[in-house]
Amino acid sequence: MSKRALKKYLSELRKKELEAQIMELYEKFPAVKGYYDFAFNPKEDKMVQEAKTKISNEYFPVKRKRPKARRSVAQKYIKHFTKLGVDSAMIADVMCFNLEIAQTFSIERNVPDAFYKSMLNSFSEMTTFISQHGILDDFKERIVKIYNHTQTNNWLYKEAFSKALDILD
Repeated sequence: MSKRALKKYLSELRKKELEAQIMELYEKFPAVKGYYDFAFNPKEDKMVQEAKTKISNEYFPVKRKRPKARRSVAQKYIKHFTKLGVDSAMIADVMCFNLEIAQTFSIERNVPDAFYKSMLNSFSEMTTFISQHGILDDFKERIVKIYNHTQTNNWLYKEAFSKALDILD
């Protein structure tokens, strides 16, 4: 169904019918429920804290022995927050936290080459996001600290991290 056809269909419905359909969508689909829960009661701080806890648990698990160290967990939260329209500074905070916790993890563990490539992707996405949203002043110190860690600890793709940092200039 096209957007135009949907608009026509919705305009033909009476208010009670429209309310009934929205309630049905709310009850059937978790994504719709999540959207409305956020729209009417945006607890961004709580959501960001939950995301940070889950990301931290990927690298330093509380209940299991072995860490999974999946970048995808952080990416899912970032994508979800972007869709919901969470404040860009809070999204950037999660992006920085993801890299910081991964760097702490890499000090204590022997990580594969793919880990460094993955973190390079996260770093590039973070610098691009921060640049696009004009919030560099709030995150400059954290970005420099993350970048310096990659250089002083001889991370793979050091030159690529430098190029990703150039986006901010």
